Amino acid sequence: QVQLVESGGGLVQTGGSLTLSCVASTIAFTNYFMGWFRQAPGKEREFVGEISRSGKTTYYLDSVKGRFTMSRDNAKNTVYLQMNSLTPEDTAVYYCAARFYFGIGHTPDDFRYWGRGTQVTVSS
Repeated sequence: QVQLVESGGGLVQTGGSLTLSCVASTIAFTNYFMGWFRQAPGKEREFVGEISRSGKTTYYLDSVKGRFTMSRDNAKNTVYLQMNSLTPEDTAVYYCAARFYFGIGHTPDDFRYWGRGTQVTVSS
């Protein structure tokens, strides 16, 4: 069982930046691929990014490429999502997720463990 706890959300103006953190309660953190998803009101949960076990490989939603950066600190069991140039369209609850096996799919069903989410609100 893996528990994930996100933090770092908040209110920011358009063009601003936020860094989200997710701490995993597992002694085998390096065994997990880590992802970020987001869900805006009235919309389905969507994939934002994923980072490999080593942190060397990342994948992103097209609309966040060049603005969002994922990283991980395996010594701290923590994954980060650095978000720059934020727009109101980025407003959502952001969820941290983990999966043990590599997969080409990036739907919520492809990830087994989830945090409770942290709210990000970007004002215009």
